[in-house]
Amino acid sequence: MTGEAYLKFQLAPRVPAVFAAKSVEEATVLPTSQVTAIPNMPACMMGLVNRRNRVIWLANLVKLLGMPIPDRPTQQYSTVIVKAGSSLGLIVDEIDGIIHLGAESLQPPPAQVNPILVPYLKGCAVQDNQTVLVLDAEAVLQSSVFQGT
Repeated sequence: MTGEAYLKFQLAPRVPAVFAAKSVEEATVLPTSQVTAIPNMPACMMGLVNRRNRVIWLANLVKLLGMPIPDRPTQQYSTVIVKAGSSLGLIVDEIDGIIHLGAESLQPPPAQVNPILVPYLKGCAVQDNQTVLVLDAEAVLQSSVFQGT
């Protein structure tokens, strides 16, 4: 395999995205019962979860990015814990595994990408005839939503 390793996941149904593997601490599935809801938080904040004796905030990545999300009941969350100084758990639609992308495969986001996403993107890549969003974990962690949490 050549290129940098990325964790691929479905941001929403049929919306593939990746984080650089070096910014991912863990990818796991958590029962919803492990999440402690905290009142008076932004809508994207799902609550707190205890992972490996650390308490981590859990956010719905699609809501955080301002995208419409299908509201469907679930018993578990596919969760990607990213780190860039601090750690944050991000709920995604589905975790797909590790892929490798060469630097040459990164392109600027196409015009049809939702402008809300642009500050969080490093770019896009085409893999298996699909446009994959390459998200910037640090930009997500620095979102204005988290100022004050």
